[in-house]
Amino acid sequence: MANASSATNGSGGASGSSNTPKKFKVILCNPAVLPAAICAQMMLCQTNAFLSSNNNDASTICAFQFYEYYVWQSSIIKAKPEYTLKYTLSGHTKAISSVKFSPDGEWLASSSADASIKVWGAYDGKYEKTMQGHKLGISDVAWSSDSRLIVSASDDKTLKIWDFPTGKCLKTLKGHSNYVFCCNFNPQSNLIVSGSFDESVRIWDVRTGKTLKTLPAHSDPVSAVHFNRDGALIVSGSYDGLCRIWDTASGQCLKTIIDDDNPPVSFVKFSPNGKYILAATLDNTLKLWDYSKGKCLKTYRGHKNEKYCIFASFSVTGGKWIVSGSEDNMIYIWNLQSKEVVQKLAGHSDVVLSCACHPTENIIASAALENDKMIKLWKSD
Repeated sequence: MANASSATNGSGGASGSSNTPKKFKVILCNPAVLPAAICAQMMLCQTNAFLSSNNNDASTICAFQFYEYYVWQSSIIKAKPEYTLKYTLSGHTKAISSVKFSPDGEWLASSSADASIKVWGAYDGKYEKTMQGHKLGISDVAWSSDSRLIVSASDDKTLKIWDFPTGKCLKTLKGHSNYVFCCNFNPQSNLIVSGSFDESVRIWDVRTGKTLKTLPAHSDPVSAVHFNRDGALIVSGSYDGLCRIWDTASGQCLKTIIDDDNPPVSFVKFSPNGKYILAATLDNTLKLWDYSKGKCLKTYRGHKNEKYCIFASFSVTGGKWIVSGSEDNMIYIWNLQSKEVVQKLAGHSDVVLSCACHPTENIIASAALENDKMIKLWKSD
């Protein structure tokens, strides 16, 4: 892989793991194209910039209406994150299985073995509401793209679609013959994908609540399912050791990825740009794959993961990090490019099963199992 930093957004960007800042020449043009946060750091509120991603000193990009500035790399992207604990949220009475930020960045949803979904303020951790209706514990929860709908996957063999503003259950999705373990909306939010201990992947119509396709996906429980950025593809992972890429429209398997040692796949998701997949396996390993070539590009180690299906995530709001919980009660953060563990967050008193990264701010949410039952919000300046 020529540049693994492209796994996050395809726009390049200064991603250095070195502590020595590099000097860049910035050519400003009119109109705006760079995020306001970077412009503010360059003290340019009235106009935006286009910053080259080359690692050459004083590298440039040509544009109209030239205005020339120099800016240090370290003022835009830190070599290491500096997350600190800001809030601890309590309320669930059993292990917390999943935490997810809403796409609009305003809310954090959590699901639990106590069969409830709770929603909290993403910035201040303030409790908002509880949604109940499942008969058994919930393993996963996900938001629709407009942040209005929530889907939950439960041990009662059903999924439920919830209207977040009212807290009401709109649909109950029935069809799986065993625990429903994982779920996600497609980007258009007209489809839901689910994976189950019945070894199948199902695609559901959000409007009707009916199954559109049942994929005989794996030979062991399905641990994770995820749509790519345009919804055309689905990735699934399973205890059978396989990651599979599916065509959403036809339901056909396009690619099967298998590791040499074939450890159980405990989690998988597409990178933000859809070109790669991040897969966790129960041998204390996370791997970044170029799925089109079936090639492992990066391997991340240092955490402990041999028993539980622990969520992992891409963080792209500051530097480019990989974030995961761990069975040693910590949160691990790796530099995506160098594979170095750049920060470990301590604070939970049980296995950290779930981590989520805020869509626009440097905020991480983490949640832990039965002996902890807490959600923590971590922030980095």
